[in-house]
Amino acid sequence: MPKTMPPIRKIIHIDMDAFYASVEQREQPHLRGLPLVVAWEGARSVVCAASYEARRYGLRSAMPAATAKRLCPQAVFVPPRFALYREVSQQVHEVFRLHTDVVEPLSLDEAYLDVTENKQGFEYARDIAQAIRAEIFRRTGLTASAGIAPNKFLAKIASDWRKPNGQFVVAPQQADVFLRVLPLEKIPGVGKKTLAKMHAQGWRTAGDLQRAPLGVLVNLFGKWGYRLYDLARGTDRRPVQASRERVQISTETTLAEDLPLDGIVRHLSELAEDLSAQMRRKGAVGLTLTLKLKTADFHTLTRSQTYSSALSDTEELFQAALLLARRMPQNGQYRLVGIGISHLQDAQRQLAIFP
Repeated sequence: MPKTMPPIRKIIHIDMDAFYASVEQREQPHLRGLPLVVAWEGARSVVCAASYEARRYGLRSAMPAATAKRLCPQAVFVPPRFALYREVSQQVHEVFRLHTDVVEPLSLDEAYLDVTENKQGFEYARDIAQAIRAEIFRRTGLTASAGIAPNKFLAKIASDWRKPNGQFVVAPQQADVFLRVLPLEKIPGVGKKTLAKMHAQGWRTAGDLQRAPLGVLVNLFGKWGYRLYDLARGTDRRPVQASRERVQISTETTLAEDLPLDGIVRHLSELAEDLSAQMRRKGAVGLTLTLKLKTADFHTLTRSQTYSSALSDTEELFQAALLLARRMPQNGQYRLVGIGISHLQDAQRQLAIFP
């Protein structure tokens, strides 16, 4: 019997538009239309998100807050509220699951969906994307952009094509034409250094990259050369991983000024409270706690401890973090502190075992 070809996959990449900033503008309507920056103020702070009004001035996430202020002195700064963003993200994911259970979250504001088979019986993936975006707006008042393609690589690129509040389809028969003129900087993972190497070879588009022999790509970029060879041709066999296990839940804060070890202790209580809240929302407990400190000269130090019974509440997390702090260098100055819980287990299952 002839071998049956697998169906062409229908993948959607959903990306919320300026998510943190949009949530803040929804919650505080007087901020709408203003160049809004979600960040703690201070010399050490970095931008968590920038509204589209702020992006016109060159502001972007991960930029130092001081740079953002210099580029846009009139920018309005608001501190991030991650508990609120996680709550809205859960609403968005509820919409996803109306259409498919094959959802791979990438962050609070983006995910891949495999809708090759979908719950609502839509024939076309573009109609599913449209329905998802409309329902997200109805439930949250926020807009999302979508990319629709036969694989994750193309879907992710497509979701950025008509931002904000738009969607773009790269159909299988259109992929080659689309890639021929795709700027290389649009390929995820191509940063400034890689781009400079490519430009030195005279390559500007994925079409140029298609003409490069595999050996040349491997020689220039090592193992990643194999991946670039495939991506230039639109080949990406990675499945949407619906059951991708979360290996750690974590939280951290950058300090306004360098502090000695005894000065960071008061932050451990706040971090333990936030971590505990995240664990409750996810119905998880964990066996291993990790304390992370970043020194004044940007070295990262970690200490971990695994327990025989799961850590489940704020006080247990706080006390475990204190014990780990005692194992850190006592004469250091620190600019960042964070804690994370791993070896996660289902909280309800733990209650059943230890009533």
